[in-house]
Amino acid sequence: MCATSCTRAAGSDNVGPGRSLLQGQPRERNLNDPKMFAHMPWRKRDDCPKALLTLGCRTMPFGRAVPALAIVVAGSLLGVACNSKKDGNGAPSATAEPPSSAAPGVPGVDVSELTTREKKDFNRYTKEFLAPCSDTPVSVAQCVREKRKCDECKPAAEFLKSRILQGRTRSQTEDAFRLRFAPESVKTIVVKGTPFKGPKDAAVTVVEWADFECPFCRLASPVFDRIVKQYEGYVRVGFKHYPLSARHEHAEGAARAAVAAQKQGKFWEMHHALFAKQETLGDRLYPKLAKDLGLDVKQFKKDWESEAVADAVSADRKAADKLDVDGTPTIYINGRHFDTQLFDLMKDMGPWIEDEVKLRTGKTVKAKDVPDPAPPSSAAPSASGLGIPSASAAPSASAKPASSAK
Repeated sequence: MCATSCTRAAGSDNVGPGRSLLQGQPRERNLNDPKMFAHMPWRKRDDCPKALLTLGCRTMPFGRAVPALAIVVAGSLLGVACNSKKDGNGAPSATAEPPSSAAPGVPGVDVSELTTREKKDFNRYTKEFLAPCSDTPVSVAQCVREKRKCDECKPAAEFLKSRILQGRTRSQTEDAFRLRFAPESVKTIVVKGTPFKGPKDAAVTVVEWADFECPFCRLASPVFDRIVKQYEGYVRVGFKHYPLSARHEHAEGAARAAVAAQKQGKFWEMHHALFAKQETLGDRLYPKLAKDLGLDVKQFKKDWESEAVADAVSADRKAADKLDVDGTPTIYINGRHFDTQLFDLMKDMGPWIEDEVKLRTGKTVKAKDVPDPAPPSSAAPSASGLGIPSASAAPSASAKPASSAK
């Protein structure tokens, strides 16, 4: 199996019970199951290096290496992340209608591009998946047909259609639907002290936990730059530190360098410089970058060594541990986990943002036409044209077990 993400070692596979918004029994997702890759353009694991370009480094419990996905296929990033395996648990839906492959489509949802089999799947899913609003205990299809007062029902139906078009499995669709629409999946993200780009009153807040030595975080960085431009005025992107020190020896120092630069108003400049120089990170580099950015180097060194800066990095790490973050990059959109093992960074983030803007402002927005993300300067060229390095196996790690969310 190809390497897909970079993560620290976890003490347990179990994340805890979760509600899947549809009928089913708790199950375990096996990353070695070929079905997990059924939605991808290859069918045999030996073929994946031809299309899968390095995603990240991640490990299973007890230090065994597990691939994780940070894919770019034909210019599209799929699952750029460094994290570990999680379980998807099912729970009964409320009053979902009995499945019927012959059921009519959902009003207002164009299914003309679906095949006959896919239409049957769509009809079945929309009759089995529960409407997103907790006060609307009916199926997605019934919610739309009866025009219930749940604005998320139509986006939920469109979401299910997109999952089918991407060739996602039933279990992948269940897990993704729960993260995207379940009321209990919304988490509180403390953003005090977090550097942002984009307006403070933006309708959509994207928060990323990242590691400056993680190659997959570097690949994701220009994608976030592009999103802010595509949805100018509606989106802001924040950065939180999660240095995987057990795997990346320079991650902690680089994080402190970024915080020290933030104290002089140059966080994003240092952020981009650190990723551009990822291959040469180290204590000697940071003062040089500070000088190149026009910072007060003496003050920068003092801050870099200070307890206050170390505490700032530690605070981000503790906030991540409360959310069971197990690798980088980890992304949240308005408090919902954009799991890069389930969502396509290039295909799914835009529609997600547009739905959030519509729900919060009533406005319909579309992405502006902006240039594609620039390739990381130190990466080797690839077939995708984005400069993603070739896939490689993730090394083992000996990090402490991940803390459970409280």
